[in-house]
Amino acid sequence: MSLFKEAEPRVYEAMSEAEKQLKAFDLDPKLKELIKIRASQINGCGYCINMHTKDARELGETEQRLYALSAWWETPFFTEQEEIALKVTEEVTNISNGGMPDEVYEEAIALLGERGFAQVVFITNTINSWNRIAISSHLMPEED
Repeated sequence: MSLFKEAEPRVYEAMSEAEKQLKAFDLDPKLKELIKIRASQINGCGYCINMHTKDARELGETEQRLYALSAWWETPFFTEQEEIALKVTEEVTNISNGGMPDEVYEEAIALLGERGFAQVVFITNTINSWNRIAISSHLMPEED
């Protein structure tokens, strides 16, 4: 991120402000990280996958759920709320594939409410932006 901090700090400031807003959302912090990880998996952002899996583990997320996240629909490890949030994440991340299907939207509103849906969409949009910044500027995760 140093390229953006140095070359155009307003980009980093805007993204940091978005992060401040989503931290205040009332969704479970582990779910926020799952959303970030899943979008980053779809986008192929190794930097963000590395960062957010560490953050999720620090919040108490299990290794089993992290390993299964890329095929969450094939496991019994996620709650109904988490599953719809992950569906929304995938639809928003892949928005060019036809938009948000009506059935996903309706299920999301039913399970998350309008506020929860809006929060999931914003978290997804924010991480998609971070992914694009990280990938564009060739950020690589550091080895532990």
